[in-house]
Parts: sequence; structure tokens; C-alpha cells
Amino acid sequence: MRLRSWGFDIAIAVVVAALGVAEAVFGAGATHQQGPVWTEAAVYVAAGLLLVLRRIAPLVCLAAIVIVCTIEFALFGSPEGLGVTLAPSIAAYSVGRYVDRRRSWWGLVLIALLWLVWDGFDPTVTTLLERVQQFAWISPWVVAWLIGSLVRTQLQHAGQRQTARNEREARAVAEERNRIARELHDVIGHSVSVMTVQASAVRRRLQTDQATERQALETVEAVGREALNEMRRMVGMLRRDDDSDRQPAPGLAQLDPLIRKFRDAGLPVELRMHGLRGELSAGLDLTAYRVIQEGLTNALRHAVDPVHVQVDISDAHGLVITIRDDGRAVEHDLEPGHGLLGMRERVVLYGGTLYAGPRSEGGFELVARFPEQVGSMHPEGIS
Repeated sequence: MRLRSWGFDIAIAVVVAALGVAEAVFGAGATHQQGPVWTEAAVYVAAGLLLVLRRIAPLVCLAAIVIVCTIEFALFGSPEGLGVTLAPSIAAYSVGRYVDRRRSWWGLVLIALLWLVWDGFDPTVTTLLERVQQFAWISPWVVAWLIGSLVRTQLQHAGQRQTARNEREARAVAEERNRIARELHDVIGHSVSVMTVQASAVRRRLQTDQATERQALETVEAVGREALNEMRRMVGMLRRDDDSDRQPAPGLAQLDPLIRKFRDAGLPVELRMHGLRGELSAGLDLTAYRVIQEGLTNALRHAVDPVHVQVDISDAHGLVITIRDDGRAVEHDLEPGHGLLGMRERVVLYGGTLYAGPRSEGGFELVARFPEQVGSMHPEGIS
């Protein structure tokens, strides 16, 4: 238990004990007092202070209250009032709230036992009919137990839902990381292959007296081939059940077919490019394409009746990709999907940031920002 919980339970115990003393001494909240004042006050104080145990040992707490009350009721008779109801009700709630479902039923047994003792030793009840009518006064304890059980069940369901949600998100992130690994294998593998081939070509053009240079290039070739073999071996398992990666890795040069596909699906997409120059690295080019693909997919799935969907790409201060729509979001679709979690993994891989959320003027937006890139971007073939 945290210190705050201890403080709260101690405060409850003190308040309940104080109310019991006030009832025993001044009759506040009492319907019928029985026995010496000090004994009634003592049992109320004891029952109240036992509530300190209500979280760490709920059944022990309720059982101890039943035992203390039984002793006092048997010796001096049962009083009637708030003091008899309050402490057992809090203890019954604690049993329903903090004890597992199977053992919490013992709470009802203890409640029933307490009622039998209280009703049996109440001197104001003299006939069988009156004792049966007294059965209504067990309801506060039972209701408290039911409320505790309801709270426990709801919290358990909420925890299970959160656990399932976390598992789905972790699985989505893991799948996206596997996909990134496969795609990066293609990108890096192509680059290493080019380096190895170029080194081999240069080595063949060397003169016979350039032994040092030849040895260095042979080392480059050998390391390059070994790196390729290791990458194929490590990523081979990831490729085993996935045929999609046999296609060339897409990039911004393939945006036209992507945009047409979403327009054909009924999404009114407009593409704008600002200040683009030169060429992106292959990995960043692929990541930019995937971000746009995911943003448009998200708009197609979740935006209701969008009039305008705009894709902006600029590199004024690093590469910035923005996808905005003006559609109305469905209530249960306001939370970003698992695809966006995967996109965040891709963006972070290149030192960028990803924001996805509703717009103040309506609709949804996805903004990916990458730091200043090396090289330039070449926009030919993109409209």
C-alpha cells in the first residue's frame, strides 16, 4: 500500500471511531442504546480502528469486527443506530472490492452471522414477526458488499481491456519493426552490393605494383559480401511468409499511382510539394512514402464525408509531410489506430517526430517531421 492509502484508511478509522463515541456518549444517530456507555463506545472504537486493515486483510478486518460486536452484544445486548451499521458496511465493501470473487463470498457469510447475532441479542425485539422484520436491516451491509464487488469487477475488466490493448499495440509495433527490417535489408543490401561491385571493378584496373591498394580493395569486397550474407541470413526468417517484399521498395517517385488508387476509392486527395530539391536517401524515401500511405489509409477508413484531403511535402526546415482531411470522425475512431504506432517507429528511426490528432477546425491531421537531410530531393515524376 502507498502512504496515501494508509493515510486515507487511518482517517476513515478515526472518523468512524469518533462517530461511534458520539453515538454512545451523546446518543447522536442512535435509535436504541444498550448496556453501559463505555462498553458501547469501546466496541464502536474497536470496530472503527479495525478498518485500518480493510485493504491489507479485508476478511480479517470484517471477521474481527463481527467477533468484537458479538462479544459486546452477547454481554450487554444489541444497540440500534448508525454505529452498528457504519463500520461493518465499510468492511463489507472492502471485502467485495479487494478480495477475489471466490473468497469474497465469505464476506456474505460473516454479514449474515453478524445480523443473526445482532438480531438475536436485541432486547427490543420480542416476537418472531419482529425478528423477521428486522431482516431488512441487513441490506446496508449486503449493498455495501455488492458495490465493492461491482467496483472490483469493473476495474478488472478495465485492466483486462488495457492489457489486451497494450498487447495489440506491442504486436503492431513488432510487426512494423519486422517490416522495416525487411525493407531496410533491401535498401542497405542494394547499397552494399553497389559498393562491392565498384570495389571489384577498381581492383581489376589496378597495376601490378599496387599491391597495397589491391589488398585494401579485396578486403572491402570480402567484408561487403560477408555483410550481405549475414543480412540475408538474419532477415531470411522474416521473409519466409511474406511475398510482398519481393517487389521493389517504393518511394516518393511512386506517389502518382498511390494517389490515383485513393482517388479511385473516393478520397478527394490533393498533393502539394514545396521547395523540394535533389534526392532522398533510399530509406528515408521509403519511410516518407509509407507515412503518406498510412495517412491516406487512415483518412479513408475513419474520415466521414471528407470534402478535401491535402498532402503537403516540403523541405524548408527538414522534410515535413502533412496529411489533413476535413471529414467528421466517428466517435469510437478518435483514437489513432495501430498503423500509426508503426509509422511512429519508422519516423523515430530517422530522428523525426510524428503527430496524429484532430484539428481544431474539424477533421484529422498527421504531421511527420524529419531533421535536415543530407543531399537533395529530386521531384521529377511527381505531380
